[in-house]
Amino acid sequence: MTRRSVHTDDAPAALGPYSQAIVAGGLVFCSGTAGIDPVTGEIPKGIEAQTDLALRNLAAILEAAGSSMDELVKTTIFYADVADFGALNAVYARHMPTPPPARSAPANVVLPRGLLVSIEAVATVSGG
Repeated sequence: MTRRSVHTDDAPAALGPYSQAIVAGGLVFCSGTAGIDPVTGEIPKGIEAQTDLALRNLAAILEAAGSSMDELVKTTIFYADVADFGALNAVYARHMPTPPPARSAPANVVLPRGLLVSIEAVATVSGG
């Protein structure tokens, strides 16, 4: 099996020794993607803004991998405060296909840089 790394300037660069995503076996495996502006490096305030930007960044990574939000099969949402679940969920729902992917959402996770949310994902590759 071959695998290839995915990188796009339309999403934040990896903050460590990892790829934005890896494509292997007809699937794309996306690293945790946060609500960081890919141009300025700024982090917006609030769970809604960070969730929206994280999902737009995820969409950019999926596109660079030859996939899309419509091809999501599994997401994991790591977020800092369980009290934010309703607001996070409302934003998330606006970005998801029908039917939505399988999902896990562990709360009360301490994220780097004071981030409130990070979303990792698995999707099929277009035509895969």
